[in-house]
Parts: sequence; C-alpha cells; structure tokens
Amino acid sequence: MTGLDGARVRRVRTGGVELCVAELGDETRPTVVLVHGYPDSKEVWSEVAARLAERFHVVLYDVRGHGASTAPQPLRGGFTLEKLTDDFLAVVDAVSPDRPVHLVGHDWGSVQSWEFVTVARTEGRIASFTSMSGPSLDHFGHWIKQRTKRPTPRRVGQLLGQGAKSWYVYLLHTPVLPELAWRGPLGKRWPKILQRVEKVPADGYPTPSLPSDAAHGAWLYRDNVRARLGRPREDAYAHAPVQLITPLGDAFLSERLYDGLEQWAPQLVRRTLPAKHWVPRTRPDQLASWITDFVQANEDGVPANDKPATGRYAHRFGGQLVLVTGAGSGIGRATAYAFAEAGARLVAVDLDAEAAARTAEMARLIGSPASWAETVDVSDEQAMEKLAEKVATEYGVVDVLVNNAGIGLSGSFFDTTAEDWRKVLDVNLWGVIHGCRLFGKQMAERGQGGHIVNTASAAAYQPSKALPAYSTSKAAVLMLSECLRAELAGRGIGVSAICPGFVNTNITSTARFAGVDATEEKRRQKRTARLYGLRNYPPEKVADAILRAVVRNEAVVPVTPEARGAHLMSRFAPRALRAIARLEPPL
Repeated sequence: MTGLDGARVRRVRTGGVELCVAELGDETRPTVVLVHGYPDSKEVWSEVAARLAERFHVVLYDVRGHGASTAPQPLRGGFTLEKLTDDFLAVVDAVSPDRPVHLVGHDWGSVQSWEFVTVARTEGRIASFTSMSGPSLDHFGHWIKQRTKRPTPRRVGQLLGQGAKSWYVYLLHTPVLPELAWRGPLGKRWPKILQRVEKVPADGYPTPSLPSDAAHGAWLYRDNVRARLGRPREDAYAHAPVQLITPLGDAFLSERLYDGLEQWAPQLVRRTLPAKHWVPRTRPDQLASWITDFVQANEDGVPANDKPATGRYAHRFGGQLVLVTGAGSGIGRATAYAFAEAGARLVAVDLDAEAAARTAEMARLIGSPASWAETVDVSDEQAMEKLAEKVATEYGVVDVLVNNAGIGLSGSFFDTTAEDWRKVLDVNLWGVIHGCRLFGKQMAERGQGGHIVNTASAAAYQPSKALPAYSTSKAAVLMLSECLRAELAGRGIGVSAICPGFVNTNITSTARFAGVDATEEKRRQKRTARLYGLRNYPPEKVADAILRAVVRNEAVVPVTPEARGAHLMSRFAPRALRAIARLEPPL
C-alpha cells in the first residue's frame, strides 16, 4: 500500500462543519492522529501514514475549510484555536472513544496541536504529542516578550531573524490579496515551487484542492496570530510528553524559537533533522521511525528519554541508521561509539567478526537503541553486494555511511610489488568505491537524503617517498569524494572526506613494509607504533570530527594540526611540501 490507498473514510460533524476523516491500520492498536499544516490537506501525511499503519491505527483529517472538509460560514472567526480544539475532540471521540491518542502535528497542524495539548478540556485524551515546524502561539508570545523586555544584542538578533523568516505572516493578514494569489498564479505554480525549493518529490502532491485550501487557511493566521501573540496564556503547560522535531533548514522558523521550551513541556524530547520545512514529504522514513519510537515508549510506560543520547550531537542522530566499516578498532570503533552516544542505530562492519561484535555490543550499552555486527571484506565486490542487500532488507536504508576500513603499506616505489599495489588499492580505494556505489545508490533511490563519509588521509595531499601506494590510494579516495559530492548534491546527499594525520591506532602495528624481511618489518612496525604513541592523538577526536562533518556537511576535513598544516601548504606552499617529501622517514 502507498499513500492513502485503501483508507477508510468517515464524516464527522462538529461546530457547523463536516470533517473528512481517513483511517489506516488496525483499529485495536494505539491510535496516532496526524494533523496537517498550511496550505496543506491531510494528503501531506500520506507517506508517513502508510509507514505508521504497519504498527498503529492511523487517523488523518482535513482541517475545516481544507481538502474534503467543509468550510465554516462566515470564514471570519471560524478558524479560532477554540473551534479547532472542538474539531479535534470530535474526531478523537469518533475514532478512539475509550483510549487516549498520540498526536502528531506539522506547521499549523502543530500550532493548533500545542493548543490541544495545553488546555484542560483535553487532559486524558492525549497520550503523547510530536511537534514539528509549528510553535505554540502562547510560547511564541512569551518568547517575544522576554526579548523585548531585556533587549540584549543577541536577543534582538533573534527577534530580527525570526521576524525576517515570518514575512509571509504579514502578507496573509492583508485583505483579499492572499486569496487572489492562491486562486490565481501562486496556486498554479506552488507544486513547482515546492519541488524546486523544498525538494518535495513530484508524486501527485499537493492535491487539486490547494487553491481553496490556501485561501481558506489564511484565516488561521487572521483569527489567531495577533490575538495570541499579544496576550499569550500563562497556563500553556503541556499535560502529555512532547517530542520536538526541528528541521534545521526550515526557511520559516528559527531553531532559537524553541529555547526554553522545557519550561512549558517538562517531559520533552528534542530531535533535529538536516532538512527543510516540508519534512512529511521529504523525510517520511525518519519521521515514521521517531514517531514509532516515541509512541511505543509512551504506550509501554517507559519515558522516551529514559536513556537519552549524550554529547554535543545528542539530538542529531537519534533513530538514524549509521554503517561504519573498519569498526572493529581504531578510528572506526571510536566513530561507531560516537554515533551510538548520539542515539544512532548502528551497523558495525569489520573483517574481524569478534571485533565487530564487541563494537556492536558496546554501542548498545552506551546509547545506541539497536546495533548489529556484520563481517565482510570490503574489497570483495560480491560480499559487499550481499551486505548491502541484507542491510536494506533487515535494517533499512543507511542514513550515514562511513567508509573507514583501510590498511597501511610503506616502502619505496620499486620495492612495492604489483601484488602490494593490488592489496592496498583493493581495500583503501575499491572498498570505498563499493561502499559508495552500493549504499550510496540506495540513499539516492530512497530520495530522502543522507551522508557519506570517506576516510582518506593527510597523505592524500602530502607526498612522501615512503608511502607511494598508500598515498596514491588515499589521494584517489579524496578525489572520488569530491566528485561524488558534486554529483549527489542535488539529491540531498552530502559527502565528506576525512583526512586524519598521525593518530594513535593499531594500523601502525599492522602496516606492511615493502622490500624488507619479516624481522625488519616487525622492527619498523614497533618503531612506527611507538612514534604514533608518543604523538598520542586519540581516535576519539577523529570521530568527533566525523560527526561534525556530517552535521555541517563539510567537504574536506583535515583533523590533526599537522594534517591542517599540510593541507594549507598543499594550497599555498606546494614546493615546500615537495621538499619535505624527500626527507627520510625516522624508521
């Protein structure tokens, strides 16, 4: 089933209007009510609803004056929050008379849902509330008053920033003009605008009722905004657990608007998403996952933040699926742990089955809601194809891919055999190619964005007479990452190349040295490991750089001071870097 195919439709009469209500899923299961925003109809939720219906009884309704619901007469005064609350209670009484419902709202669906979850007459009828891209007008009013009473430069900047984002609100208060625009050229061009600006798929949304929906919905603003912002309620406290999902690329709402929300919602869980405003259309998988987890936690009586994600990026990766290759040790293991602490689901991949299993087990203990260990040789194309198929089938499409597996090789060019070259390129380059090709393709086909991280090296731009094969493989990874970044930018998929320098990991003790016997190789391994140990730059700092690169969508990330210095020299003093390359390494 896709969209709202097969939905059961009923009509609910309330306050002089007739609401169109659609239902999906088993009615004996917990009920999730999805409330749409402006200028949408219930179909904005179709992709999310289809996914939720596998676990819940899902209810969607067209807000009065939208979609297949009738409009109040007259329109003026017919869209107040009080009347919208009447509508919600009528729907809930019809679809779930004996059990409280789990409420989800987007945009104006969230604005009115904040009213539902903070007024006394709905107490006991709402089990949880998930809010996205729509603040409480009461909270917003207090937020404005706090910043005008104590106008520090930072607070004034926040007011001006949100004021600029709210430009459309002023236009919607003008008489007649919004209706003419929506029923005329804007209504015709709106689908193309959403596709171009918001990257909303061209899948039949929005519906043909858009012009009248938008014209009627202008009264949501006229009936409520000025009145509530000027006289916000003092008792607007949420009486149910709240999950706040904030799209960080929202063109209409500042992230700062939710500062201090814990005051009004004591049972608050925060999530952030690297996406724009219309997340029900662009990120249905992630929303369905978060809503499912939150609903299930509150159904089971377990606080959703009983085991909260921690660290700087605590709210960024909750529920996302992250796959890390080379996760059995070093940078890979540290990266897996960092994502686990940030609440991500994890697939730990390594050639060493026991090491992968240890990483996955520890990831669960430190915060990952689910983690799995997989054993694979990243250089084996067929094995990687089977892994990609298994991950997609059993765990889902990967949101963040970290191609980290690699091996080291030192030795002069003429001492490096053809077999040595094949081994290094098979793992360091082809392993990355396989990962990007297979998992990146799944991301692209899903059409909901994602991020690919490829571990290169400072050796990618810092030539060395001792590392011809290794440096070549990492330089290729760096260029591959740059090319992929250009190709996938239009699909909402970021690509980052991470370039650590001297990091204290076990790659030094396992690196091979060409052109020497086993005894000399062992001596050089110990010597190199000792030197890296003296440098003692921990892999955890590289892991932090990887998470930061994903959050900020950074292209090339030199990590250690020497890596950053060499990167600058490669751009501004390449001759000096070439001179350094001629020096004998201290082995």
